Amino acid sequence: MPYDAMSRSWVFINYKAKPMQIPRTRALGLLAALASVIIWAAFMLSTRFAVKGNFTVEEVLILRLLPAALIMAPVMLKLGIIPHGQPWYRATMLMIGASAVTPYLISKGLSYAPASDGGALAPGMLPFWTALAAYVMAGELPSQRRRLGLAMILVGAVLVSLWEALAGASDSAWKGHLMFLTGSGVWAVYSVMFRQSGLSPMHGLVIGLFWGALVFTPILLFTGSISFSDTNFSEIMIMIVLQSFVIGILAMVLFNYAVQFLGAAETAAFGALTPILALVGGMIILGEAVTPLKFGGVILVASGVFLASGFLNKSRSTL
Repeated sequence: MPYDAMSRSWVFINYKAKPMQIPRTRALGLLAALASVIIWAAFMLSTRFAVKGNFTVEEVLILRLLPAALIMAPVMLKLGIIPHGQPWYRATMLMIGASAVTPYLISKGLSYAPASDGGALAPGMLPFWTALAAYVMAGELPSQRRRLGLAMILVGAVLVSLWEALAGASDSAWKGHLMFLTGSGVWAVYSVMFRQSGLSPMHGLVIGLFWGALVFTPILLFTGSISFSDTNFSEIMIMIVLQSFVIGILAMVLFNYAVQFLGAAETAAFGALTPILALVGGMIILGEAVTPLKFGGVILVASGVFLASGFLNKSRSTL
């Protein structure tokens, strides 16, 4: 096993101290990563459907933050909501990066561009941004095979986004593409900082929910875009279950758990499924048109994500 900068972590130390626990914890980490990317695809589809229908982006986000923060209040009281012992920049990212900033950027992007684009440019680009963040922040250099996968992701993203923008396929899709890429980059930085923080998955979740709700609720209300005038009670309840409980709580717990036991880069690599699921779901459920060029770009992104995962590296065989 290569002993690089990211290997000198809590996970690596416990691999050496308790080898009998590796298969069990790693297997659970793999399952958690798989479940989280499936939920990400559902997030893309449900949010695109909502913001192109009866909900504003601000309404979707407040239904994500407030109910989740209220239901997790007892856990907040037990674990605390201050990320003690962290530099200010890491504490800031842990408090609002994944809970509010990334969801807002991606949700706003989905009001401009299709879910199939979002799947390729948000979770699809996550391994690329995470590898870059891990290199800059922790000195981790991906292997040659993973670098090839990251290059494939970048080329696929260009096919999905840049070519479509140059062809003038949509006057506003480029805005969504830019927000997808920015949101994915913020999430990548968060994932690396979360692993460095030493926080448990549940503690990371409640810190993000508390500060995301506290900071962003007044901002969202100030926009004047929250009235729910075009929705009914059943639609609001469905959105609370999807956005708050499934996406806001369950997906974050699963993602943080996977990062803790697999590492940020390998967890992000499971996003190979998300672009494909978002593409298929967008066509079948939302009726989105997919050109051959976009289809090829999404497949290239997904293939690059799989290659960037490191699953094919011989160095992983001992895990």
